[in-house]
Formats: sequence, structure tokens, C-alpha cells
Amino acid sequence: MKTNLSMKKFGLSMMSAAFILQATSVGALAADENHTNSSIYEKKIVNIAHRGASGYAPEHTIPSYQLGEQMKGDYIEIDLQMTKDGRLIAMHDEKVDRTTNGTGLVKDLTLAEIKKLDAGTWFNEKYPQMAKKSYEGLVVPTLEEVFKKFGRQANYYIETKSPDVYPGMEEELLKVLKDYKMVDSKGRTKNVLIQSFSQESLLKVHDMNPKLPLVQLFSYKNQATISDEELDTIKEYAIGVGPNFNKVDGQYVEMVRNHDLQFHPYTVNERADMKKALEWGATGLFTNYPDVFKEVLTEYKHDKHNKNEK
Repeated sequence: MKTNLSMKKFGLSMMSAAFILQATSVGALAADENHTNSSIYEKKIVNIAHRGASGYAPEHTIPSYQLGEQMKGDYIEIDLQMTKDGRLIAMHDEKVDRTTNGTGLVKDLTLAEIKKLDAGTWFNEKYPQMAKKSYEGLVVPTLEEVFKKFGRQANYYIETKSPDVYPGMEEELLKVLKDYKMVDSKGRTKNVLIQSFSQESLLKVHDMNPKLPLVQLFSYKNQATISDEELDTIKEYAIGVGPNFNKVDGQYVEMVRNHDLQFHPYTVNERADMKKALEWGATGLFTNYPDVFKEVLTEYKHDKHNKNEK
């Protein structure tokens, strides 16, 4: 009897494993089918306005996002935090201290309390050469307000920031995407990418909607390395990777691209680094200066065209 029971358990385990593998494969196929229709797969290198055009305006404010669009950024990047009352706001830090005149953790503050804060004056004080009177008194926008302002014609690169601090963040994000018709009835999108340093968060999103394009972020303290096995795993749920540019090299980029994954490093602000990223094979990059990257990209394409002509 014990032997038969063990065999049954083994059989069930094998069946479960096969089912999970089949479900993962189906999900990956569905995702691939959707992603081929996404703007990320167009024959263009994407210009991602990091926290908006944050080299010129207070990060994660409406004026910063507007400048990013005016400077021909392809994507508005939005870092998400979640308020005490469960609202998603655009802010990089878990604390409001650095980018507002307030103090404390976002998770301990209601949206009403955060809306009373000044999210622009700090920028004028820190960057007087870029200061504008209109930046004084800017408010922290919610994700919904950003969608209302820029609509479905804009592209959004959204990060689940510190998702372990905010239970339910992924569910709320997908709800807002649905409410503002950023996904269609089949769960597909053409203008949203979701990124995170948290693999768990991305897998959670993928489980809820396998058709959303995801990007796995990395923060390397030393010279970046990545294995074929890691890249194979990432490709099961994501379309690309986004590491810190100052720790990668051409070989790293080549490995990523050999796995047919997008490569979007952050944060690339110097012209020489932008050019290097392009030469290595980057398919896009995050920058505080989308206007500068637009110029570098135009020059790069021109030079490449001339070389091909020869």
C-alpha cells in the first residue's frame, strides 16, 4: 500500500509539474503574441524620460512629464509608491522628505496629506540654474491624474517601487490600468511597460495578466555579470532587462540581446555614455535629458547610415 501511495504521489507531482510547465508556456506564448504588437518592438530605439525630463524640472511632476514629451521622449517613466489609504502616487522614494517640504513615509500618509505638500520648491533651491517660479507649490500626482492628463496617446514605463512595503500594489496598478483603458478587453496593451527590481512583483503581475510586457531591473554594486540560465528564466516572464549602466559592458549587452531581450540601462546622462550604450546594442535607455539623447540618437543613426552606404 505504501509503495502504491508513493507512486500515486509521484504521478501527481509529475502531472502538476507538467501542468505548470504547460501553463507557463501558454502564458509566454500569449505574452509574446501581445508584445509583438507593442511599441517596444518597433524598429526604433526608445528614449525613456527618467522621472520625466528630470534634468530640467522637478521629478515626477506634471511639468517634468510634459517636458519629457516635448523633448520627444518615447516613454514617461513613473515610479509608484502607495499612500496609507491605498492610492498610487508618482514618487521615487519611500519617504516624502527629499522631493517635498514634508517628512515621513508615504505608507503612513494619506493622499490628502500628501496633496498638501510642495513638490517643486526643493528643485529650485537645489538647481537654481533651472529654477522657475512656476515650480513652486507643485503637487504630487497620482497615477490616475497622470493618465487623465496625458491619456492613451502617451506611453508609460511604470515601476512597482518597494512592492514588499505595499501589499496589494500590483492589484491596484492593474485595476487603474483597466479603469483608464490602458489595456484592452483581452488584457493587451500598446503603451504600457511595467518594470521592477522585484522579481516576485513582476511574477505576480505576470500571473494576473501574462500579456503585459515586463522588464526586470537590476542594481549592481560591482561589475555586472549575468548567466544564460538567468536570462532564460527572465525571458519566461519579461521582455527585457534594465541594469545600472555604470556597471555593465559590451559583453553583458551582447548576452542580453542574444537572448532576444530588450536592453534599457539607467540612468544615462552623458553624451559619451549614450553613444557607448548605442554602440553596445542598447534598444533604449533612461535619461534625465531626453532632448540630448534625441540628438545623440540622430547623430548615431546618421553615422551608421553613412557607414552602410560605404
